[in-house]
Amino acid sequence: DNFVFMDMQTFETTELNAEVIGDNDIWMKEGVEVGILMFGDKVLDIDIPLTMTLEVKQTDPGVKGNTAQGGDKPATLETGAEIKVPLFITTGELIKVDTVNKKYLSRAKE
Repeated sequence: DNFVFMDMQTFETTELNAEVIGDNDIWMKEGVEVGILMFGDKVLDIDIPLTMTLEVKQTDPGVKGNTAQGGDKPATLETGAEIKVPLFITTGELIKVDTVNKKYLSRAKE
């Protein structure tokens, strides 16, 4: 897979393969601004936002009363990333995610 990035000032495009993107591919979404660290013409790293607002594409319904301390369940986000979310989160909700630690932060304020 290849990803295309556009410099928002010059409108030049740069195409990078998945190998260069590495583990950051789970956060790639159209329209997200990222930084590209380059040395000459060689891309060294991709700098993604520390937090992102993403839609929950799939998660099982939480069953009320199935835990006394809260708890969490797996969820798949619109980018394909899989994280743990609290039981009250449902499919279709927008949530704020910590991209560094791959953790749920909060419900997103729309």
